[in-house]
Amino acid sequence: MKRLAVGIILTGLLGIAAAWGLLAWQRRTADMPPPSSAAVDVKRGAYLAAVGNCAGCHTARGGERLAGGRPIPTPFGTVFSSNLTPDATGLGGWTADDFWRALHFGQGRGGRLLVPAHPITNTTLVTREDSDALHAWLQAQPPVAAPRREHELRWPYGSQLAVAVWRTLYFTPGTYQPDPKQDAAWNRGAYLSQGLAHCSACHTSRDSLGGDGGAADFRGGLLTGLGWVAPSLHDPLEAGVQRWPDEQLCRWLRDGHADGHTAQGPMDEVVLGSTAALDDDDLAAMSAYLRALPEQPVVRAKPARPDAGRRERGAKLYRDHCAACHGDRGEGRRDDTGALAYPSLAGSRLVTQASAANLIRLIERGGFGPATPGHPRP
Repeated sequence: MKRLAVGIILTGLLGIAAAWGLLAWQRRTADMPPPSSAAVDVKRGAYLAAVGNCAGCHTARGGERLAGGRPIPTPFGTVFSSNLTPDATGLGGWTADDFWRALHFGQGRGGRLLVPAHPITNTTLVTREDSDALHAWLQAQPPVAAPRREHELRWPYGSQLAVAVWRTLYFTPGTYQPDPKQDAAWNRGAYLSQGLAHCSACHTSRDSLGGDGGAADFRGGLLTGLGWVAPSLHDPLEAGVQRWPDEQLCRWLRDGHADGHTAQGPMDEVVLGSTAALDDDDLAAMSAYLRALPEQPVVRAKPARPDAGRRERGAKLYRDHCAACHGDRGEGRRDDTGALAYPSLAGSRLVTQASAANLIRLIERGGFGPATPGHPRP
């Protein structure tokens, strides 16, 4: 019995030592690169903040811009975004080194590990020069007193040890490495899409611990707590744009509308808060990268054939509630100018996607795309 007790104590001490060692290892930082030698361009920082849609997550509904507090649902509880304004409750007192450490290593001041709801697998790719410009712009914003709200995560997911374990499994700090086989436009598009624009934060598949396939994984997945699916960017039958003309994709990223395709749900917020701000060169670069993604079809389960009664009920619902706008056979309607006023549903990717989640959300809530300068009518 005495030996058993000693063994249990020793095992516990070893476990504590291992946990301490893991935390210490995850809180380490490699040599910090020096601040950018170029003059910090605050205007460029504003542009980068728009590309990254920082305000999208770091502004609560009805709250002050960038003051944080927006609830972000996860499978493990709710995370609340932090205050990015230069107030003492936000980034007040943060140096450019502190900010770089947060983006690149996923660490707050003092070495505290940021929870993985912060897209560290993407922001780690942001260059030091871009990080410094973004930091300078944030420091120039009006300060807002908004203390950080504690996350509401189930135990043990909010603990530093749990975050350290997650990072050990899924996160390695890195920098974007240009592909010498690709041209400058493709590499710029890859840097934006994988890094600051963090496309894979939504368009990726995640496992039971929230781990993803990396910044270049765009296989699509469920947006937890929102009821929407971010479709695969590798499958042309889902959200892949490999077969779109370049001009069409640039127009869709800028306006949220192009040739019957409309950004819906969470994506309309991305267009309004991020891609609509891209300059022409970056639009073309992102388009070049996304159009070149390898085609990988989504595995689709063969749907069971509905019985005749259910099909007839569906047909009646369509005739009563949908046909007046979308046409008797789902062909869509055009206005007096010939422009598409109501999109076609026949053959629509939204209708034929492997998951019906997005179609159901639109039926429940209505379909309203973003109102942008290039397409002011939603």
